[in-house]
Amino acid sequence: MYSYPVDLNPDDNGTILASFPDVPIAHTFGKDEADALARAADALETAFIALIGDRERIPRPSRPRRGQKLVTLPALSAAKLALYEAMREASVRKADLARRLDWHMPQVDRLLDLRHASRMDQLETALAALGKKLVLEIEDAA
Repeated sequence: MYSYPVDLNPDDNGTILASFPDVPIAHTFGKDEADALARAADALETAFIALIGDRERIPRPSRPRRGQKLVTLPALSAAKLALYEAMREASVRKADLARRLDWHMPQVDRLLDLRHASRMDQLETALAALGKKLVLEIEDAA
């Protein structure tokens, strides 16, 4: 999964700032720690949307320091990021993937849009076109 260490620090106006050492462009805040953490996944997704738009690499999460909290992206967003990374690894552009799948470009655009509620079977089909498969794993909650 995509679980990123988050730094939570008090701001000078009484809020808590959330930042990500591995994703320097992702920041958010909250009225308290719980509120900042609740907003943190959205901040990460927003940063990743910008990176995808600029065709940049998605930073890998580092190991958290002892006691450091983690922010985990939703499973659908993680699957979309995995597709994006597989495309970059294979040097496959969106137009190339659309041709391989015999899909229209907007369909591929939606698969890479972290704000769009894509279907998992569509992501699996796209990954298969890249010689990849999606593996789902269940773990005990911490």
